[in-house]
Amino acid sequence: MKKKILSVLLLVAILAVIPAFSSCGGNDLITLNVYNWGEYISDGSEGTLDVNSAFEDYCAELGLNVKVNYSTYASNEDMFNKLDSGASSYDIVVPSDYMVERMIANGMLEPLNFDNIPNFKYINDSYKNPFYDPQNLYTVPYTYGMVGIIYNSAYVDEADIGSWDLMWNEKYSGKILQYNNPRDAFGTAMYKLGIDVNTDSTEDWQRALDELKTQKPLIQSYVMDEIYNKMKGESAYISSYYAGDYLTMYSDNEDLAFYYPEEGTNIFVDAMCIPKGSRNKEIAEMYINFMLSEEPAIANAEYIGYASPNSLVYENEQYIADMQDWHPDSMDILYPELDTDGEYVASYYKNLPEESLSTLNSLWAELKIDTGTETWVYVTSLVIVLSLAAFLIYRAVVRKLRSRMY
Repeated sequence: MKKKILSVLLLVAILAVIPAFSSCGGNDLITLNVYNWGEYISDGSEGTLDVNSAFEDYCAELGLNVKVNYSTYASNEDMFNKLDSGASSYDIVVPSDYMVERMIANGMLEPLNFDNIPNFKYINDSYKNPFYDPQNLYTVPYTYGMVGIIYNSAYVDEADIGSWDLMWNEKYSGKILQYNNPRDAFGTAMYKLGIDVNTDSTEDWQRALDELKTQKPLIQSYVMDEIYNKMKGESAYISSYYAGDYLTMYSDNEDLAFYYPEEGTNIFVDAMCIPKGSRNKEIAEMYINFMLSEEPAIANAEYIGYASPNSLVYENEQYIADMQDWHPDSMDILYPELDTDGEYVASYYKNLPEESLSTLNSLWAELKIDTGTETWVYVTSLVIVLSLAAFLIYRAVVRKLRSRMY
């Protein structure tokens, strides 16, 4: 994964679309605001290609003065809420499938001009015209993957693995992590219980909440990016997370292992989109096209460890060799055969009706504030504090009255 010189072929391929960008401002500085997941782009560390810097250099070769302003978010919900608030303006975002569906329904995305994205031809047909963007007007897939369970083989008994039950195993109380976002957290409980993760039944969502409440006393913490340090540093032993991130953690702790739960799990696609109000739409499309070119696409796939829908990546022999050198089972983990023999059953999260979203958010809030069997501790503590305060006030009043008497 050494940094290489950008290929001449890449330059030639994009020269064809330069006229589309001729109005973008000559030597005037153009700031491209990119909002992406954490740890989700090759950034130049440890000898890897700095993709954003390479894009800036590429633009300079075309006579464009572009600066990538890159920031990150921890969950789809965090990203959505920030954009929905109007507090910030971005040119590129990379939401997951169900959130793309929601953003399209809310009129939050710009239609793409695919004349400016010729490298879209390298995307596998299976990932074109997806359920969340059936006419393929708004999105270009970036990566895809599946959710599984990461565990530390030095501490977790092999007899306990294979099912979602591991996330509820009392033997590992205090060493289990859970997602700190509602859709994924509820998903773990729903797959465990055999509930459709796209249900519109309030009773089903309540059953999942009850299951998460049962799990809560066993949980060390609810996490997103914090999982990396906790699992690598062995302060936690078990967590559900994304397959690609498992490979990243494995690089720092080879005791970590991974499996897809037998009851089924989530498969997802993260897609590059342009939000409404982008001030640099053509440059944003140029950025998307650049990300699909061979060197950046391979660099990103190798750096973040997720599966790529780009044939320039998954058909590249060096990429396959690098991934197998990283982890002997990496290609099986990233590119499993789905639903062929029942071994891997996967389903997508889909955008929920507003009523179901409201129910989910309400139940999530209830889970996060619920204290279960520990309620008496807080109530007792509150009573003690209030009683002590009342006693001190009483003492102060008595002393004041006595001082007036004498």
